[in-house]
Amino acid sequence: MSRDTPQAASGVRSARELSSLLSHPAIWRGRSVARTKTFSTGFPALDEGLPGGGWPRAGLIEILPSGFGVGELSLLLPALAAVSRRPEARGCAWVAPPLQPFAPALAEWGVALERMFVVNTQREGVKGKSALWAFEQTLRSGACDIALAWLRSALPRQIRRLHLAAERGATLGVLFRPREAARDASPAALRVAVEPVARGARVTLLKSRGGARGAIELPLR
Repeated sequence: MSRDTPQAASGVRSARELSSLLSHPAIWRGRSVARTKTFSTGFPALDEGLPGGGWPRAGLIEILPSGFGVGELSLLLPALAAVSRRPEARGCAWVAPPLQPFAPALAEWGVALERMFVVNTQREGVKGKSALWAFEQTLRSGACDIALAWLRSALPRQIRRLHLAAERGATLGVLFRPREAARDASPAALRVAVEPVARGARVTLLKSRGGARGAIELPLR
């Protein structure tokens, strides 16, 4: 009956420790992706292109529409409906939306309105710092499953803070910024551009750790 040598046992422990480290969601290994908990976007074609098969349950993503109101919110509505109706659901926050959310339309999608709340800030004042602060505090609080925010501009270090706050609060943070922001560097793990097409929207995966690259056309209501 053979016995493992100390060197062999040490090698097994090292392999296990390395495997545990590489499984952390913050680690990116080229085209591979660490195991990340996700929930479906509600669009099979989009799920197929995203790492883990859907939106991450925690962390910050960016959605960059060609203009606010071109269908970018529709990408989140199926997930908002599914997540907000779970028995263990937390809240869903809307920080500095450009327009007041239309409750009847959200209800038609199946969104649980009692779990939605809106945070209005002075978006144009003090270079949007009030909206940034409110978004960061919302993400960090752990009170929300999903938090959405609309900002005209944000520095990479500010986005990094938002990402860390979202991870700490186990919240999906969705930052909507104008399409031209794609030229800027961003620590967000996922960046998606959205533009309207005849029958819906074209979604381009600009940055997707472990996911696909390229454009996906989605039918939108």
